[in-house]
Amino acid sequence: MTPEMKRVAEIIRSAKADGKLELLEIESKRLLEAWGVPVNRTELAREKSEAIRIAREVHYPLVMKIASPDIPQKSSVGGVRVGIGSEIELRQAFDEIIENTRSNRPSAKLLGVTVQEYLPPAREVIVRAERNPSFGAVVCLSMEKFWGGRLDDSSFRLAPLTLDDAHEMISEVRGYPILVGGRDTPSSDMDALADVICKIGQLVHEFLEISKVELDPVFVFDAGRGAVVADARVTLEVK
Repeated sequence: MTPEMKRVAEIIRSAKADGKLELLEIESKRLLEAWGVPVNRTELAREKSEAIRIAREVHYPLVMKIASPDIPQKSSVGGVRVGIGSEIELRQAFDEIIENTRSNRPSAKLLGVTVQEYLPPAREVIVRAERNPSFGAVVCLSMEKFWGGRLDDSSFRLAPLTLDDAHEMISEVRGYPILVGGRDTPSSDMDALADVICKIGQLVHEFLEISKVELDPVFVFDAGRGAVVADARVTLEVK
């Protein structure tokens, strides 16, 4: 077993020991990071003072999100703030996120607020991998976010994939010209995106304990600048 596999296996064992099937965003990102998938730095602050300390390490601007096992869609409860530029804004955002969440979901268990590295604007895609009982791990690349969810724009492959397979997936989505760019717009980093697709497929292929991985969104920067997962959710198999 490789060091990467050992680290992922440890995270899965720890989650199972706690009786979890849905990993928190921060836990999902730790797992992805262990597997070599780029993620934005994400730290959990249980108190406002802890958020202030973390912010000084991560540096402004920041993103802040509610951390709760009962709230997968954080924006739906007013639990997300983007572009926090100062300690004054952070203090206000921390209180607002907690208050909004308690108001909208009073029974939810709140663990605190995540303080995250802000990512500059980029082209956004969704990468999913799910275990199918008949076919094994199936990987999906989607650009539905670009179309505002009004158009299903996806391509699929069975895992494990080669980099060539991943590049073919990228070329099949309707939004491919957006990724390619044009005269005044640089191309996206196709190689970095293909690498993320391959690694997610391999992750679900290798670990039978994982039933689903959703990266929503993946920020794909200009060619040579990489791709980074901004939000993630890992779901474990029910045994």
